[in-house]
Amino acid sequence: MSTDTNIRTIEGLSGTWKLHNGYKMPYIGLGVYKADDGEEVINAVRWALEAGYRHIDTAKAYDNEKGVGKAIKESKVNRKDIFLTSKVWNDDQGYDSTIQAFNDSLKRLDTDYLDLYLIHWPVEGKYKETWRALEDLYKEGKIKAIGVSNFLKHHLEDLMKDAEIKPMVDQLEFHPWLIQSELQDFCKQNDIQYEAWSPLMQGKAFENETLLELGEKYGKSPAQIVVRWDLQNGVVTIPKSTSKEHIISNSDVFDFELSDLDMKKINALDRDERIGPDPDNFDF
Repeated sequence: MSTDTNIRTIEGLSGTWKLHNGYKMPYIGLGVYKADDGEEVINAVRWALEAGYRHIDTAKAYDNEKGVGKAIKESKVNRKDIFLTSKVWNDDQGYDSTIQAFNDSLKRLDTDYLDLYLIHWPVEGKYKETWRALEDLYKEGKIKAIGVSNFLKHHLEDLMKDAEIKPMVDQLEFHPWLIQSELQDFCKQNDIQYEAWSPLMQGKAFENETLLELGEKYGKSPAQIVVRWDLQNGVVTIPKSTSKEHIISNSDVFDFELSDLDMKKINALDRDERIGPDPDNFDF
């Protein structure tokens, strides 16, 4: 239908972009942060898969991997058609403890591999050994792609000095208030796929005047405007919701295209403001 500046085609909810190792990653997924394990997360994943999502993002720290795994098992979608992401938590970082944490996540998710495994935060003094564990798990075929989360440019540069395999993905806080263009450019130059968490600014997108005006113009919600903006920026996005209506609505972004002028209007909202922790000042 259209392409962004990184020549990434946007075709529909089942569309994917290739990571630098050739593995295909769906560019829209369901985030399940703060979704309660059990009925809440099971329903959210089930509704997402029924709606056509094929990308589910969880983490050990979310404490809902069991529910995610149960929903996937109970769905009519083949496991091989689902892109499943989890993350190693800070307390588990280090080589041996990361291997153990990964195996524990597999058990909770009731699967024998992950499509993507991420280092959740750059814990100083530990993330290089953690990365070495991810590299070995990747070489063994237990993970199809490996990456990081919340790594800023200096973390990536430091990691890649000693890494055998460079990250395929960096999942970061990304929304109209926090664009981090320099970091985006660095990731593009190094073939690291940028991925957004908290794309809807934890609901603040619904209160923004510019996004509301653009929603009126295109006949879309502010959330749909932001998701489309993410995609046209070449950014994988995983809006979180436990509402069936919102899960379906968040993915209804393939029947319109933001103009260059409107993309710039959203870009102009950038104020380098975080909703979540600063990776350089996070209390690990």
